[in-house]
Amino acid sequence: MTHGYPTGTGAYPEPTPPVDIPRQHTDQPAPTAPKPGRDRYLDLLRSIALVRVVIYHLFGWAWLSVLFPSMGVMFALAGSLMARSLSRPALSVIRSRVRRLLPPLWMFSAVVLPLLFVGGWNPVKDPDNGGTWGVVELIDYVIPIGAPPYPWHAGTLSGLVDDSWADQAAGPLWYLRAYLWFVVASPLLLWAFRRVPWATLLAPLGLTAIVGTGLVTIPGETGNAVTDFGVYGSCWVLGFAHQEGVLAKVPRYAAVSCATLVMAFGLWWASGHLGEDGWDLNDIPLAQATWSLGFVVILLQYSPSWRELPGPLRGWDKVITLSNNRAVTIYLWHNLLIMATVPLIDLGYRLPFMQSERASSALDSTYTMWMFFLVWPLIALAIAAFGWIEDLAAKRPPRLWPNGTKRDRPDNRSGAHAPRG
Repeated sequence: MTHGYPTGTGAYPEPTPPVDIPRQHTDQPAPTAPKPGRDRYLDLLRSIALVRVVIYHLFGWAWLSVLFPSMGVMFALAGSLMARSLSRPALSVIRSRVRRLLPPLWMFSAVVLPLLFVGGWNPVKDPDNGGTWGVVELIDYVIPIGAPPYPWHAGTLSGLVDDSWADQAAGPLWYLRAYLWFVVASPLLLWAFRRVPWATLLAPLGLTAIVGTGLVTIPGETGNAVTDFGVYGSCWVLGFAHQEGVLAKVPRYAAVSCATLVMAFGLWWASGHLGEDGWDLNDIPLAQATWSLGFVVILLQYSPSWRELPGPLRGWDKVITLSNNRAVTIYLWHNLLIMATVPLIDLGYRLPFMQSERASSALDSTYTMWMFFLVWPLIALAIAAFGWIEDLAAKRPPRLWPNGTKRDRPDNRSGAHAPRG
């Protein structure tokens, strides 16, 4: 989703010359501070988080939520960047963040809503969101303050995909809602963090223990929004701690030991509250909150703050740059594109050499793998078709394929090459 990166100077002061040597006789120039730039370690984390989200939504492997809690990582990185930006007036920062978020959503809505209407959906007659309120809720396709309405079953042209495609397509929109509310709340959260850091960091866990465990039930999407705020609030505030340098002041052994205990609690809690999908922490709010928090503490404690990717990862530099420049586009469209692989693969059954039962069975058994291989070219097409909206939203010249090559770098005179804040 739109991000900037924490920077630091790290410059060493010029040594004081001996008193018996005039200063003008020294030949050593004063060392200069490194230029601010992107933190490639954080770029790497965001890219891994995005890939993990796509794989999770494709295969549905519950253990991925334990292996790498992508949403906690993404919220922590966004919180760090928000804290950095709040060195400017809060209202202008919020306006900038919202401006970067909305145009990609508008493009997504401009594609999805017509498909829903063509498929026969009438929000006025929707049994779940019908009447005037169903029409009013369409505003969430424009400004994600709540959950947008959609039919649980939607007809498609020639029935190319499963009729649950609308539910799949709208799945990622909860993140935009949570992100928007975190952005709006950030000035107050940062103010509180600078005064009572530990209370502000742990308060969302307390909220999750109340509303995420059934102790207090808030019905409907309001309850979902409050739960999301609690589950990922500590990760967002942890981003503040990273940016403000507070996390770096905690001895590493203490931070890692406490994080391990918090993560252990999360797994213990999950073991007693397994749902239909087993160890899927997305269905266990308190386990998700504690596991994500501890996991991100460790990631940020060992943050090497790379200005360039190290040797073994250098071959992935362009992919990582591209995914970070198009994070919102990838996240918004990936679920719909996963669904779009189905009619493409189904064409394979019509090929002449696929008419035998053995060939059809082979395709059946490898269907999900074919979806995996096909979704990435489709994501690439979405980046080329819709990604430039992110540049316009950030007031940058539009770029077709911003992977860091010279031809895709904006003119420095435009100011677009500065770190995103």
